[in-house]
Amino acid sequence: MEEYFGNELVKKFEEMMENNDEFYFDTEELEDIIVYYLELGDFNYADMAVNFGLKLHPNSLDIKIKKLEILLEWEEYNTAKELINELKGSSMEHTDFLVCYAKYYSNLGNPRKSIEICKRALELGEEENFLHNFIADEYVNLGDPFNALKHYRKALKEDPSDEYALENCMVCFSDLNKSEEAIAFLNEYLDEFSYSETAWFEYGQFYFNRKNFEEAIKGYDYLLAINSSSVGVYANKAACYEALGQYQKSIEVYEEMLELEYTKAFTFYKIGLCHKALKQPILALNSFQKSLREDPQFYLAMMEQSYLYEEMGGMSEALHFAKEATQLNENNLDYQKRLAFLFIDSGKFEESLSCLKKLVADEPSRFYNWYAYSEVLMLLGEYEEAVTVLNAAIKKHYRAELFYQLSNCFFNLKEKDKGMDSLQKALDLDPSLAKDMQKKYPFIKDEVKKVKASKVKKN
Repeated sequence: MEEYFGNELVKKFEEMMENNDEFYFDTEELEDIIVYYLELGDFNYADMAVNFGLKLHPNSLDIKIKKLEILLEWEEYNTAKELINELKGSSMEHTDFLVCYAKYYSNLGNPRKSIEICKRALELGEEENFLHNFIADEYVNLGDPFNALKHYRKALKEDPSDEYALENCMVCFSDLNKSEEAIAFLNEYLDEFSYSETAWFEYGQFYFNRKNFEEAIKGYDYLLAINSSSVGVYANKAACYEALGQYQKSIEVYEEMLELEYTKAFTFYKIGLCHKALKQPILALNSFQKSLREDPQFYLAMMEQSYLYEEMGGMSEALHFAKEATQLNENNLDYQKRLAFLFIDSGKFEESLSCLKKLVADEPSRFYNWYAYSEVLMLLGEYEEAVTVLNAAIKKHYRAELFYQLSNCFFNLKEKDKGMDSLQKALDLDPSLAKDMQKKYPFIKDEVKKVKASKVKKN
């Protein structure tokens, strides 16, 4: 009835504003209207209701405090400070004012002052659950999980169903590295509130994070017994079975999860990964295809199909799906590397260049990006461009391999002196590579002998 009554008040207020009328509302009615808008997050209408309320009831402390709340939401701290100074003399025994006063200092980055005000508010014996959570949050801001934990526990004592306080108690235990105390606290809570979904979830997560997957599964099973529609819990339980290497059980859990989901692409993808782990490529491929039917742009499933087709010898299909996946996720350098490899493997050297160019731009510190890029340019006969790339590469990686490549480019460009100079540097850096390089670049075979002979003569 209260919700219906509140909505009727709001309707009356909005009709008044639309028609430029002026109706009378008492202070309690106006507070209900303002609170309705504040809870809705509609601060413009809340402010309109406040201003109208102050016009009717200019001395109402309650409406002025609501005005202060709006100013804090809008981060108008100078005006808020003026209003705080106006209200301080008459409102220090008013919990709502003290909460706003504390929030003012919290927003300005002064948690100690905020805590001081909240503790004063606690003396009034109202909103104790809220205030203990507020104080705990401020201790978190101070990097003090010990005192934060004390107040989250007090908040939980005031309201045992407070999920926020319960979750944050576990966070504080973790920050304090008190795992034994954490599980003792959780078990004690579950002894009293055995149907708490949040507590069983925290129980599961506690053991999951410690890789005790069997115990984590127990927690998730209790939770699912309470609420069998918790989709995320099925995912966590399935992940436990995956971590245990029990992929068939994981698939069964994911299949239960499918019945509850609206968007199933990721779950089909996870089922596919389990089939892949079980060496069931056809079933895996089928699951990845189902994933793409659910979401045609799901690049993770595309790339997994690419890997499977490669394993099965379907290189054209492997290239197709790798290309599709990379187009949807261009900044994934692992995808770019794979696509470059597949292009090169299929003899499509020119198509690989865009991938290789991106790799040297985004990962210049990786030597083999440069090496592969210049190698492909030489295969295409683009020796001048290869020289430019190799000169840039040498500035970052002064390695023999690059000088061997550079010498090959110069010999092919009929620039023998530069070729000999580069070859000399290569042999000085690592002569053991000469044999392999001569096989790769027959052009330099005779030149290696000349350089070595020249060196012997000088000595």
